[in-house]
Amino acid sequence: MKALSEKVSGIASSATLDIADRAKAMVRQGIDVISLSIGEPDFDTPTHIREACCDSLRRGDTHYAPSRGIPELLQAITGKIQAENGFACSTEQVIATAGAKHAIAMAMEACLNPGDEVILLDPAWVSYEPCVQLAGGRVVHHRMSEKTFLPDDRLLDRITGKTKMIVVNSPSNPTGAVFDRKALKLIADICTDYELLAMSDEIYEKLIYGKEHISIASIGDMAGKTITINGFSKAYAMTGWRLGYAVAPVEIIRQMTKIQQHGVTHPTTFVMWGGVAAISGDQACVGMMKKEFESRRMFLMDEFSEMKVQAAPADGAFYAFINARGDDVDVAEFWLNKARVAVTPGSAFNAPGWIRISYATAMPRIREAMARIRSVWNEAPDRKR
Repeated sequence: MKALSEKVSGIASSATLDIADRAKAMVRQGIDVISLSIGEPDFDTPTHIREACCDSLRRGDTHYAPSRGIPELLQAITGKIQAENGFACSTEQVIATAGAKHAIAMAMEACLNPGDEVILLDPAWVSYEPCVQLAGGRVVHHRMSEKTFLPDDRLLDRITGKTKMIVVNSPSNPTGAVFDRKALKLIADICTDYELLAMSDEIYEKLIYGKEHISIASIGDMAGKTITINGFSKAYAMTGWRLGYAVAPVEIIRQMTKIQQHGVTHPTTFVMWGGVAAISGDQACVGMMKKEFESRRMFLMDEFSEMKVQAAPADGAFYAFINARGDDVDVAEFWLNKARVAVTPGSAFNAPGWIRISYATAMPRIREAMARIRSVWNEAPDRKR
């Protein structure tokens, strides 16, 4: 066989999915593993969203749709952006995608040329770097403060003549940090001064606890420099539906549309009707899920505080990001094999020495998981005391 793509060969697989797959394999063997590794809500998709999808199927909506998505969904997204995110957009500035991850990948392809630099604010979600690499770009890592997990003036040191984009993720996966106006204004000023793009991943915007969500596109003239990414997986428990969207200047959306036309064509037609129901329907389901996530968050943060474990702010999303007090890969491996608890090493997010714990699972399982972690806490390999 001739050599395969060097570009793809040089990219790591997803650590979160790898660990989740290992945990599932152990469960199939009859081992009681508690998985706190993957960012998937444990709730069912709300009934009115499922019914909208079923109604679409009954109507026979099983044929091709417009490449950017059905008009009803584009209009719903436009209204939501204007009402909730505070910046103006038209339906021509919106594209529906097969998940937020697909939107990110297409946006990178649409905007980057070989050698363009993209700044990631570490710790950063595992798929940003591969998306940049697959698009021919080069990642520049900027490590944020381990006290605030917010960017500061040191970010200016990462700017070069090749810088094209800064990726923002608020609330953050993995830390749960919510970027305040000061942090976003800093990034906005840099983008304006150096004529850069911002990609703002806001997939967790509805899962914030005691803080305010601010879209960077709402600051100054950033709407003309920002690709806002969002989707339905987290807030509406629709991970398997694979439905997301991007809002950006028209010229970027046109580029992304060409990529989508030659790829998946468009998101699944009847799934998009579920998206319309999610945005336009009763939001009480989101409040219910958020309330449950917050209870789990408070439990975990209290537990780690009692154990005197350093933790990131966890003001949003559904993750606790803690200091492993040792080699994070070794600790995660030990917890999986000894305590039967699956977590994600911080190295996957370019944050060695830390561990991400997802609390997107039922409270009884979280309590049991914490009891198991406590039982082995002082036994982990290479533990620094």
